Amino acid sequence: AGNHTLLTDFVLSGLSSRPELQHLLFFTICLVYTMTLTGNLLICLVTVHPALHMPMYFFLRVLSLLDISTASVVVPKMLVNFLSEDWSISYLGCATQLYFVVFLAATEWYLLAAMAYDRYVAVCSPLRYAAIMDTRACLSLVLLSCCSGKVVSVLQTAWVLTLSLCGPRRINYFFCDIPPLLMLSCTDTSLYEKQLISATVLVILTPFCLILLSYTCIISSILKISSAESRHKTFSTCSSHLTVVTLYCASGTLIYLQPKSSHSQDTKKILALIYTTVIPTLNPLIYSLRNKEVKEVLIRVMAVLMKK
Repeated sequence: AGNHTLLTDFVLSGLSSRPELQHLLFFTICLVYTMTLTGNLLICLVTVHPALHMPMYFFLRVLSLLDISTASVVVPKMLVNFLSEDWSISYLGCATQLYFVVFLAATEWYLLAAMAYDRYVAVCSPLRYAAIMDTRACLSLVLLSCCSGKVVSVLQTAWVLTLSLCGPRRINYFFCDIPPLLMLSCTDTSLYEKQLISATVLVILTPFCLILLSYTCIISSILKISSAESRHKTFSTCSSHLTVVTLYCASGTLIYLQPKSSHSQDTKKILALIYTTVIPTLNPLIYSLRNKEVKEVLIRVMAVLMKK
């Protein structure tokens, strides 16, 4: 890389290079981000209510905090860029953004697997549920998810930063992520790409398979329930979880299994937008606001706030 100038900062191209779309994109993304913050903060507020003192709602609260963090790592910088002529980001800023994006994404995957296990125990071993999913078990699963996410993020970020990134300076993306940074490398990245595929299998596909296994057992148990109403309620809760997981898995694997594939960058931008911006907005709606217990507590909380 002796003939190359190593990069000290980058320029993000954003979602679109068309000037006439910048203000429309700003207001659209700003609206989505506001919905993300409002919905997830509402879930955090409601799930601390004593009536919802159960493992499922504890995991939902952690999931909401992760979703707020994921959107906040990506969206504010993107919103500033929509209204600015300077779309640059420093090398340190890019590395920091990359670290937190990978950390939060990996942690969320492990948490989703923990949530699937929680639903499996609740449906398949209801009499032992309280004993198995006690406070210590729940905290351990969350801590394990965070530690695993941190290990993955440290390794991936460190590996990317060891690559010689020499240009072009422009990143054809709206935030710093692994695939667009690999495009800037002036060294052979084949070894790293193989490692990234292994990491994707470990972080995304392995939890996804465990989640599918949990739901196979859950569906089998649901079919044995005699009450149609109980069957519908249980299936509705589980199908919501599986919907988010499938959407998240599809977008993640298409981006990271082939980091330098022939897929257009515009397609990858849309997929990245789904898992960093859209899914954090959908989670409160899919997981919580369709839940009867959550809605009842929410109505009570809103009534108290209105009286004040």
